[in-house]
Amino acid sequence: MRVAVFSTTSYDRRFLDAANAHRHELDYYEPSLSAATAPLAGKAQAVCAFVNDTLDAPCLEHLAKNGVRLIALRCAGFNNVDLKAAHANGIMIARVPAYSPHAVAEHTLALILTLNRKTHRAYNRVREGNFSLEGLLGFDLHGKTIGVVGTGKIGQVVLRILQGFGCHCLAFDPYPNPNMEALGIHYVSKAELLAQSHIITLHCPLTPETHHFIDEAAIRTCRPGVMLVNTSRGGVIDTRAVIAGLKSGAIGSLALDVYEEESELFFRDHSAEIIRDDLFARLLTFPNVLITGHQAFFTQEALTNIAEITLENIDAFAQTGRPVHVVEID
Repeated sequence: MRVAVFSTTSYDRRFLDAANAHRHELDYYEPSLSAATAPLAGKAQAVCAFVNDTLDAPCLEHLAKNGVRLIALRCAGFNNVDLKAAHANGIMIARVPAYSPHAVAEHTLALILTLNRKTHRAYNRVREGNFSLEGLLGFDLHGKTIGVVGTGKIGQVVLRILQGFGCHCLAFDPYPNPNMEALGIHYVSKAELLAQSHIITLHCPLTPETHHFIDEAAIRTCRPGVMLVNTSRGGVIDTRAVIAGLKSGAIGSLALDVYEEESELFFRDHSAEIIRDDLFARLLTFPNVLITGHQAFFTQEALTNIAEITLENIDAFAQTGRPVHVVEID
């Protein structure tokens, strides 16, 4: 099959080419996929898209008119796809349901440890010959109550790691996992988790139910000075409410690997430009905020798995007309 691959970088090409082994014709495009860039796909039979591409109705309609019948997402989430429009245009959607939960889970712990012990600030100080410890005070993770929202594959790995630190772990999920309960994980209500947790880390998908899961009301319920960590989807947090919480001290510290409006920022070099997103710029002014640019998934193992599963979906569609990991459209 001829496949148009959008939002590509050098590492995307390297891992996809290795997984493809010349089976399909992969045409790489650096721009993100949207209605404006959809014509780049030309006569491709399939399109490979990434997490921040915009697959709305106008984009899908254009792709369908030119013969695209498969969108192979090289990510787990599909909230950026208009599924009804895809169905109406005869396009099947495939995804990578799981790649390396350890990658995201370990990055989550890296954010928690860095934000708590302020190693990023200490690194810069030492390089400048400043060995003062003022302002670098942290706390022991051992014995602290950690709330994990979402106990899918990533959340489960996070919980196991936190148990190794000697944390008291709470979880919130509409579908409690018996395996986690057997390990001593306590499932509680949202209100109880917010009120008791010293640290809250988010690992849920972005759905209508989880959109702005952390909002003004949730922050009022939280333990004062809570550490909030989000490596799931940007829309799970209400950015304006979190900024207000940081200003008031209700939120003691914040770590983000995702952001509500990240599609205009992340995965590109903007170092020579002015960041025009005022909310994001405001976040950068807080000394107790740590942000990485959707980096949690970025390990060799994860990229290998993503590429291989993406090509499995394309192979299956080429052979049977149905990808392995199809997104069912209601």
